[in-house]
Amino acid sequence: MLFEGAAAPKTADFIKDVTEADFMAEVVEASMEVPVIVDFWAPWCGPCKTLGPALEAEVTRHKGRVRMAKVDVDQNQMIASQLRVQSVPTVYAFYKGQPVDAFQGALPQSQIKQFVDKLAALSGDDGGLGDALAAAEQMIEDGEAADAIETFTAIIGELPDSPEAWGGLIRAHLAAGDQAAAASTLQQVPQPLVHAGPVEAARALLQLAQQAESAGPIDDLQARVDADPADQQVRLEYAQALHAAGRVEEAIDVLLESFRRDRDWNEGAAKAQLITIFDSLKPNDPVGQKGRRRLSSLIFA
Repeated sequence: MLFEGAAAPKTADFIKDVTEADFMAEVVEASMEVPVIVDFWAPWCGPCKTLGPALEAEVTRHKGRVRMAKVDVDQNQMIASQLRVQSVPTVYAFYKGQPVDAFQGALPQSQIKQFVDKLAALSGDDGGLGDALAAAEQMIEDGEAADAIETFTAIIGELPDSPEAWGGLIRAHLAAGDQAAAASTLQQVPQPLVHAGPVEAARALLQLAQQAESAGPIDDLQARVDADPADQQVRLEYAQALHAAGRVEEAIDVLLESFRRDRDWNEGAAKAQLITIFDSLKPNDPVGQKGRRRLSSLIFA
């Protein structure tokens, strides 16, 4: 497991040059434990020089959850013939002793990543990531923000493309009361992850926390709304103040009324604020689910 204190395996342990003599042991038998990618290549093959290192990088990223065997077809023609390798590069994936996937030719980096990710998931071993994420989330719940920050940071060090870890780290900084660190962390999220659900949720929480900094007195804002129900700006500020005070459902009610009155006000500000609140909540949060249903009803009324 990656996150149980054990040293990560060396790259040489899961990326090897394989010959006909050890193909059975290093591919077929090894695939009984974890998926094994077999890269059939040749020294004279131009595309092989690009595909091989790209595959190695993705395999290395998984820290042993998937292995790679490199087979030079010029030196191992019998194996290549048995697997009907007609051109290089050709890539096979073995699991539980059998070929489970394959492709020929070079692929874009995104497809290589998908190919390896899918294989790594076959074994059902996430390297301890799930347990580590759950532990860090519990630290936030228990008010141990500093420990959560340390744990999420360690996870990102091992798996920098985990949106759950990035989102968790942002939320841990917010739990510690450090909006500047949360904002800085958000800027460091890798581009492919910036719109992932966990990152979007953390971004929404940060936005709400920033709004809370300037939230006005609830009683004063409520009095102003009562005095002039058509004042959409005051209604928005009232909702922000309610949310800052932890009165989330009441804030949603105020914003839904604002949307009902004038959905286009300030370029749809009420709807945008509602979406921010919904995004900040867990997907199965009953308050968020109810609010989304009510908003949908208003939209399609």
